[in-house]
Amino acid sequence: MLQISYIREQKETVKERLILKNFKEPELVDEVIRLDELRRRTQSQLDNVQAQANNMAKSIGELVKTGQRDEMEKARHTSVLLKEDARQLAEELAEYEQKLEDALVQLPNLPHDSVPRGNTAEDNEVMLSQGSKPSLPAGALPHWELAAKYDIIDFELGTKITGAGFPVYKGNGAKLQRALINFFLDEAGKAGYREVQPPVLVNEQSGFGTGQLPDKEGQMYHITGDNLYLVPTAEVPITNFYRDTILSEEELPAKNTAYTPCFRREAGSYGAHVRGLNRLHQFDKVEIVQVVHPDNSYKVLESMCVYVQSLLEKLELPYRVLKLCGGDLGFASALTYDLEVFSAAQDRWLEVSSVSNFETFQANRLKLRFRPRDGGKPQLVHTLNGSALALPRIVAALLENNQTPEGIRMPAALVPYTGFEVLR
Repeated sequence: MLQISYIREQKETVKERLILKNFKEPELVDEVIRLDELRRRTQSQLDNVQAQANNMAKSIGELVKTGQRDEMEKARHTSVLLKEDARQLAEELAEYEQKLEDALVQLPNLPHDSVPRGNTAEDNEVMLSQGSKPSLPAGALPHWELAAKYDIIDFELGTKITGAGFPVYKGNGAKLQRALINFFLDEAGKAGYREVQPPVLVNEQSGFGTGQLPDKEGQMYHITGDNLYLVPTAEVPITNFYRDTILSEEELPAKNTAYTPCFRREAGSYGAHVRGLNRLHQFDKVEIVQVVHPDNSYKVLESMCVYVQSLLEKLELPYRVLKLCGGDLGFASALTYDLEVFSAAQDRWLEVSSVSNFETFQANRLKLRFRPRDGGKPQLVHTLNGSALALPRIVAALLENNQTPEGIRMPAALVPYTGFEVLR
């Protein structure tokens, strides 16, 4: 959530940055400022009336002591009127505060100055391309056909049990999933991230804190009986570890990693680009999350991006890094790098990670601050997260890029985890 003081002081800048993000209601900024003025004016009036009421209460006490009955009755009558005024003003203040919050939560985060202009993914800026696209043997298959050939992923069985987008992993397919999860967690541990195992159900406050609610209700699975949501990413529970918390500066950066299954309702379109593992309702992912000092967040963002690149290099996958344009940037993000791997049999790039800096946007919602070493006033932290990595498209690329007449070759870094060099 944007800070109201910044909106008030930098109204035109806020509007300009929101236009870059293709936000369609810049007039909402004016409404936020109007509601904030009403809120502050009402608060001032309430404070004044309450001060008068307090003074009147003291006066009544003095009048009682001196026996001035007539003056005392007048003072009591005035006190009743002041209390009624205070009650009405308190109700108005609560109404303005609620309307202000309802308006504020509709404003997305402002894009960083380096975010390129653009409307769609086609306008994203390619920052880096690494590795050579593999040459496949004649008759090479896409991963959904390889999955059937080697009997490692059963899409039809998943559809029978649950529905489309919920595959069943079998045999070496299940082992490959487990191998990747353990590999990613071990690598994150080496990079200084604390491994945690959070719940995969979260409440409304948690969804609000990281910006999923009220923006993405339609993409999240909702357990109506308990008003809980299945996590779309481990970012949600991990970041909410620190909700309503004041950290010491010495506790920064706070670095956590977790594996969770992730659940998203967004899949549902048709065509080769969403076949097989390309888009699922349930998938496995290892997430990295950092809570950092505001002065360091963009250095941290770059280091997180480099870390994800190192995983792709160890998996021997050709990849590229994109800086998202304003129109493709997420609601809560100030700057995002997407990392994509090349899928040889499909001849297309597949997104496998997003690494984002949210600056103070999530922290403001979470009321997450740190106390400076010099003992000054607590300040909002910056929060960042990244996929490290999401499994489905990694598996798709591993299967397609490494297929040989003898079977599917595993990258050397994974062999200690899979227990086999070639999936036959």
